[in-house]
Amino acid sequence: MKVKTEQIAVSGMLAALTVVLGATGIGFVPLPTPAGAATLMHLPVILAGILEGSGIGSMVGLIFGLFTLRFMPDWRVVIPARMLIGPISFWVYIVLKRRPWAVPLAAAAGSLTNTVGTLALAVTFGYIPLAGKTGALSIAVVQGVPEAIVAAALITPIVLAVNKALRRG
Repeated sequence: MKVKTEQIAVSGMLAALTVVLGATGIGFVPLPTPAGAATLMHLPVILAGILEGSGIGSMVGLIFGLFTLRFMPDWRVVIPARMLIGPISFWVYIVLKRRPWAVPLAAAAGSLTNTVGTLALAVTFGYIPLAGKTGALSIAVVQGVPEAIVAAALITPIVLAVNKALRRG
């Protein structure tokens, strides 16, 4: 597979953006919710998946996951779902590509992959309960749904602009 210069540039920028968001803490917005913070770190991962494919999306997701180890030091909880954000976003986008709602649905799917995957693993390994005030279901509704909506709203114009600028379909 031949990698184009534009792919390297876009991938590098999204990986660098993820590092900046994680290293500065800007990617984690403190909120008085059971999770303690909303994330913006999944946005470059979704972009990487949609714009450059599942492999690049997975790599940028790994960077996101590594930065979250400081909040939850169990890699089994924080890494797998983060590495799936990009590929899920990519495949939803590819399947729906000819539809006008392909990008927002791909972005929401990527965001929900992060929420559902991470919470499911946190429940599986006994870090949080499934139900209750601080449980996975509560976090998913209070935080996961708004994050998915924000992802769809922010990612859509960016993907459309990048595709237009790079003369992609």
